[in-house]
Amino acid sequence: MTEPTTARPEIDPTLKAILDAFPLTFTADDGVEVARAKLRQLQVPPEMLPDLRIENLVISHGDRTDIPVRIYWPPVAEHSELPIVVFYHGGGFALGDLETHDPVARAHAVGAEAIVVSVDYRLAPEHPFPAGVDDCWAALQWTAEHAAQLGGDPNRIAVAGDSAGANLAAVMAHLARDNGGPKLAFQLLWYPTTAANLSLPSFTENADAPILNRDVIDAFLTWYLPGVDISDHTALPATIAPANAADFRGLAPAFIGTAEHDPLRDEGAHYAEVLNAAGVPVERSNEPTLVHGYVSFALLIPAAAEATNRGLAALKEALHW
Repeated sequence: MTEPTTARPEIDPTLKAILDAFPLTFTADDGVEVARAKLRQLQVPPEMLPDLRIENLVISHGDRTDIPVRIYWPPVAEHSELPIVVFYHGGGFALGDLETHDPVARAHAVGAEAIVVSVDYRLAPEHPFPAGVDDCWAALQWTAEHAAQLGGDPNRIAVAGDSAGANLAAVMAHLARDNGGPKLAFQLLWYPTTAANLSLPSFTENADAPILNRDVIDAFLTWYLPGVDISDHTALPATIAPANAADFRGLAPAFIGTAEHDPLRDEGAHYAEVLNAAGVPVERSNEPTLVHGYVSFALLIPAAAEATNRGLAALKEALHW
């Protein structure tokens, strides 16, 4: 007798209604400016945002100059020796900026009771790989060197990011380990792309998912990796696909948030497996009714808020000891 199959939960109905009303998908032929305009549609009313101390800076480190960052201080009484989170926004390496991810950065500052340094790295297609990686690495090093000036603790630094930003955060964890620091306390990876392995089941199951479908993925790959052959994903360098690293031992502990209705679901699951196999403490939470990008909907969708709070709680626990 065949066991009955259990249907997976549907997308949260309120979230689906929003996404149906404001479709965010596009193709490479639409052009990057059309895609960027679609992402900018997702605006949170200012009155819903926590009131924080915020400062915009332009930083330099080594050969990299003129990197915009936005620094957030948490709403706590004492602003000295606080943990620091270096945050990298998502958007397929081609979209997003300090404004589109301002609510997310604020949530990390509040939820983790930490200083957040949000990095406005260069975007494709104007600046394809490895420009974004170079900017993110410079910003992480700058943050470690200026931690005390910010009121932070250089021994309690984490990286965090969503989607492409999670890829960059994971890459930073490898670079930090392999270059003698800064020593990271944690990595918070929201629905990361880690392998560019389009053969995983979730890419087929969610080929037409909202926000991130195969057309959008193809556009991002075209813009970020022009001329790069990804047909053999195992040949990609770890600075593109951190799951291809030769060694995962000694990386910072991780929380990986994935969504059931997301093409990248299985990439996050696989990365959790390789970290765990290398002895890296890792927690993965797969959200059954959510889609790619759910952290950006935390102020509107209760299920997204609950999922976001799980990751932020893990981040806070890792940074406050």
